[in-house]
Amino acid sequence: MPLDPDALAARLDEHDVDAIAVDADGDDPTQFYLSAFDAPDPFVTLFDGAVTLVFDRGLELGRARRESGAAAVHTVDSIAGEDADRGTALATLCDQREIQSVGVGSRFPIATADALRSAEIDLAVGVDPIAGQRAIKGPDERDAIARAQRATERAIAAGVAAIHEAAIDASGRLALDGDPLTSERVRAAIHVELVRAGCTPTDTIVAGGPQAGDPHERGSGPLRAGDPIVIDVFPRDDASHYHADTTRTVVRGEPSDRIQEWHALVDEARAAAIEAIEPGVSGAAVHAAASDVIEAAGIATLRTDPETEVGFTHSTGHGVGLAVHEAPRIAPDADTLEAGQVVTVEPGVYDPSIGGVRIEDLVVVTEDGCRNLTALPTALSASQFVDQNH
Repeated sequence: MPLDPDALAARLDEHDVDAIAVDADGDDPTQFYLSAFDAPDPFVTLFDGAVTLVFDRGLELGRARRESGAAAVHTVDSIAGEDADRGTALATLCDQREIQSVGVGSRFPIATADALRSAEIDLAVGVDPIAGQRAIKGPDERDAIARAQRATERAIAAGVAAIHEAAIDASGRLALDGDPLTSERVRAAIHVELVRAGCTPTDTIVAGGPQAGDPHERGSGPLRAGDPIVIDVFPRDDASHYHADTTRTVVRGEPSDRIQEWHALVDEARAAAIEAIEPGVSGAAVHAAASDVIEAAGIATLRTDPETEVGFTHSTGHGVGLAVHEAPRIAPDADTLEAGQVVTVEPGVYDPSIGGVRIEDLVVVTEDGCRNLTALPTALSASQFVDQNH
């Protein structure tokens, strides 16, 4: 893992704590980043200049010593005796090392926190010195995200292919191999590709018609000709734990004039936002670039109407890494972008009574601008998408 101990130690001084601690399983992004270890059960990682891991049982010790690179690996009972818990072991370890203050995340377990407080160790809750370090991706991290992105694109292509191959029945519904083509069937086709590529799907969106008017509606039931179908795929690569995230909107059949206009507008907003990305530019300025395009067409954004449910109803993007949503943000109040950050650009226009359009690319901020990691076409027509993707 790309943990920089010296940089992290300097951040301890900035936050005025002696150490930071995490008590979570290996799926927790901060735990995995700090420990470089994946375990299914919660364990403690303590950083006080070097990494120490503490496990409830000895089952993980051998693998942790081989894989994690931690300076020390212990069991709870080897530190605090039989019948002790992780909180007691962590408090004992802090006492042995004369650690008087510990930074912990806002979701740090209460029982472990109580054990530290009982030992008169000061807790700085919500301190996350790792967040800034995690936001800047090194070459290996960017490569891992790029691999996940390639798998994501193959999966989206499989979903669009199913839509493209579907027939249109007399009622206007899509049918494939004689059965209705549903959001669930398209999602299954996407998930098969992801699993083949060594990725775990997470809440994939395939939402058609009015369902596409809700940005985070997962979608269910039969899909219809002429309706926009939003496909948003954001899996985790199993080997690296890093994510990708991309959205396309396609139609089988003839879309309405309004959907065609929205799609062209959203694609223009996407391009404008990407053009604005470079180091030193704020995420707020990138969001403004997308909003400017949509507002110029007379469509509401959160900037013109913070309560709107019709129009561009969300921020433009977010960071992607060990979590699918992490720093930095591409939003009205977002901070300055830095080289090495990986962000989404995903403007959209929605009307819950009609549907919606969203197009999302994954972009890495470079020293002199940005590089788009996304190679998929943005065509609205499923047939054109398939043709352009070959």
